[in-house]
Amino acid sequence: MWMIYGANGYSGHLIVRMAVDQGMKPIIAGRNQEQISEIASNFSLEKRIFSLDNPDDISKNLEDIDVVLHCAGPFSRTALPMVNACLKSKTHYLDITGEMGVFASIQKLDSSAKDKEVMLMPGVGFDVVPTDCLAAHLKSRLPSATQLSLAFQGAGGISHGTATTMVENAGGGGCIRRDGNLVKVKSAWRTRSIDFGYGKTKAITIPWGDVFTAYYSTNIPNIEVYMAAPFAMRFGAKVTRRLGFLLGSSPVQNYLKKRIKSKPAGPSDEQRMRGKSLVWGEVKDGNEIRTSILEGPEGYTFTAIASLKIVEKVLNNDIKVGFQTPSLTYGSDLVKSCEGVSIKDL
Repeated sequence: MWMIYGANGYSGHLIVRMAVDQGMKPIIAGRNQEQISEIASNFSLEKRIFSLDNPDDISKNLEDIDVVLHCAGPFSRTALPMVNACLKSKTHYLDITGEMGVFASIQKLDSSAKDKEVMLMPGVGFDVVPTDCLAAHLKSRLPSATQLSLAFQGAGGISHGTATTMVENAGGGGCIRRDGNLVKVKSAWRTRSIDFGYGKTKAITIPWGDVFTAYYSTNIPNIEVYMAAPFAMRFGAKVTRRLGFLLGSSPVQNYLKKRIKSKPAGPSDEQRMRGKSLVWGEVKDGNEIRTSILEGPEGYTFTAIASLKIVEKVLNNDIKVGFQTPSLTYGSDLVKSCEGVSIKDL
């Protein structure tokens, strides 16, 4: 049996819908009894209501669960309570985070997970399946690579959960990897013109999950991750260098979160169907350079497709215990099995 926790969130609900369309029968769970009950009734699914405040309560609800797909963010607050419960109940753990600090926290539990014969794989959605698999693909094209650059561009809106995570991390600066070490840098530390296949666009460095995970997936010691950003976004990111302390204050955080809740929960189905995502990657070793571009469905659709692919593999006992990345366990071709994905080598 398997569980989707946070099934009432934007991404969680989308994954539930897609899972049911594929004939899957997840147990859905979350802390909001009214919302979870309504979803369970609509899709004729078993439900469980519990919060992440009581470790024993979480473990009890996971006792008969083979794998949990954790979709309730912000993961900086919710991931470790669920991971620790999974270790206690010997339940495999997946989530859809993109928060670099979460990957780092979960990686520290690698030995415990191996002792318990549990797989811990954060980042099974758009964060970080396409970027992680493209990084591994590029490594195979240039095994001696010492530098990796990744970038992505997407179209469409963002969910409440994603927006809340962005607000909570505003002013936190950026991060890159140099000589195998994580190095803090300023927000929008570097701007680069990148051609995703449709002409060049400006992109800025961000502390994306691959800054952490791609090192484990590829052993490449120098990593930067970029996001395509219009002028206003680039300007705003640089402004946070001076105003980070203000953005992190409780009054500003509360105001911004209220604004988020007043907006739509996320992109409409029509917006998702029209949208697409582009991922660019480059590896270098001296003068040797290899570049590839991945094109796929819109980000939230990508998350639902990729996470369910991995859930299916885990249910078939296709696992590696301990902390894992998607490409480490399933290879770079995992992303090619996702509907609507293509990779072009340049």
